[in-house]
Amino acid sequence: MVDGSGSGSGVPVVVGPDAAEVGEGSAGANASVNEGQAQHNVYFLSLTVFHPLGRWSSFKEAKRATPGPSYVGMEVDKISNLPEHIIDNILSSLPLRDAVRTSVLSSKWRFKWVTLPHLVFENQSVLISTQDKTLVKNKLVSIIDHVLLLHTGQIHSFKLSHRDLQGVSDVDRWILFLSRGFVKEFILEIWKGHRYKLPSSMYSFQKLINLKLFNCLLKPPSTFNGFKSLKSLDLQLITMDQGAFEVMVSGCRFLERLTLMNFDGFTHLKIHAPNLLFFDVGGVFEEVGFQDTINLAIVSISLVANTGSDQNVAFGSTGNLINFFANLPRIQRLKVQNFFLKYLAAGGVPVKLPTPCMVLTYLSIRIEFNDLEENLAALCLVRSCPNLQELELFARSEGHATMGSVSNNVENYQRLPLNQLRLVKIVGISGIKQELSFINFLLANSPVLERMSVQPASTDGGMVMAKEMLRCRRASSQAEIIYLDRVQD
Repeated sequence: MVDGSGSGSGVPVVVGPDAAEVGEGSAGANASVNEGQAQHNVYFLSLTVFHPLGRWSSFKEAKRATPGPSYVGMEVDKISNLPEHIIDNILSSLPLRDAVRTSVLSSKWRFKWVTLPHLVFENQSVLISTQDKTLVKNKLVSIIDHVLLLHTGQIHSFKLSHRDLQGVSDVDRWILFLSRGFVKEFILEIWKGHRYKLPSSMYSFQKLINLKLFNCLLKPPSTFNGFKSLKSLDLQLITMDQGAFEVMVSGCRFLERLTLMNFDGFTHLKIHAPNLLFFDVGGVFEEVGFQDTINLAIVSISLVANTGSDQNVAFGSTGNLINFFANLPRIQRLKVQNFFLKYLAAGGVPVKLPTPCMVLTYLSIRIEFNDLEENLAALCLVRSCPNLQELELFARSEGHATMGSVSNNVENYQRLPLNQLRLVKIVGISGIKQELSFINFLLANSPVLERMSVQPASTDGGMVMAKEMLRCRRASSQAEIIYLDRVQD
């Protein structure tokens, strides 16, 4: 799975000698803060804002008990006169619960939190000593209601992820409220219960740039034709039908990142996204194909279930491997995980792709070395990437071998130079002939190879395997073979 971006983090408070420089950009003498004052202010905040829950009253009582002018009283004045942008930075760097509590610092701070643009409600938002999940849920609902009721500024990002929250009607109400604003980032993670059905108001967030949903049911209205500003879409443990999925992807014309994990309701991954740069998918599907994806650079695909030896050819008579790469001219990094190599091998495997992957430099493959078609598919991929620099092979054992001589087919590629390959990582092998033949092929055809690391599945026959690899001819005089401990369970 790959890597989703968010905009919920704030700017950290500057601590130390550079703190004074933060205020120098403000107009007017009152906006400047000298070095010593800035250090005192930050120190005071560290004692106050980050004080354990429930100690604000103790601080106020101590302040009232101090007769006449005091050092603490002077520091309160300095905090009150901090420039607006420094106050905003401080509040943005705090959890929402602590940001709300800063309202007691001074009249200037009293209502600053109600304009915070980034709202995050997570497990730490409710800290009460009880095992009653209903009480925790009710407390969380009350907090969110209170914050949204008092909030007066624009909300740019909203995140709700709490371990005790299920898909309740309160979420419908919050989404409706947020849909009337200008939310750019929306993250909803429902960790318990059935999949939460998103209300129709969810599909009116036309300013969304980043959307992440976990354990949700998506049934967009017939009028929905995508999020026009969306750049990042992360859908995990979701249900939606085939038509809705295709409209969702194709309708987001500025989409750059797409993550799909553990989904159902659709089995054909038809990706039409001209600006897509990153694609990460893991689940059960029958077909994956790309259309108008000339900018796609990073792809990770995991087919988590073996659909059987009679894998259907998804694209007709030309085979899955050729058609998969037909619209990926700029792919740079590719991960082929679990059973996806078996999918690619269906329909016949060419010696090499019609159009080579000229900019692909990183390739990771999970492979069943006993499967002839998978070996041929892996060799085809390696042969079709003339600028490949890093190769990872993860052995997958299914306990049987297919018809044909795998090692002989590998030997047929012995005159294939891999002129850019520098790093090779092989994990989970058991020392069978097919694996050693593949290793021998890589060593014999990689003139600039720097390092090959090998990690066996078990310690059985480890020394024999190591000796066999040392006997392999190496095209690179600098190649280093590192034999690691077995893979940990």
